[in-house]
Amino acid sequence: MDNWRKSSYSGPDDGNECVEIANSPTHIAIRDSKAPARATLIFPAGAFTPFIESLKDDHSAVTGSAGLRG
Repeated sequence: MDNWRKSSYSGPDDGNECVEIANSPTHIAIRDSKAPARATLIFPAGAFTPFIESLKDDHSAVTGSAGLRG
């Protein structure tokens, strides 16, 4: 994968340290922009969207629970 792009959430305040993503017709890859030569997560294209949606769901559940406690 050659066409790596940084997350749109990466900006000057965080030193441009974020995740990068690359995609092909069959796979999506994610890596740490601070250490691009290290491990890369590679997903079949059809599995990436459900993975991201599950992260959003988990985050909502965690933040929702924390809001009830405090």
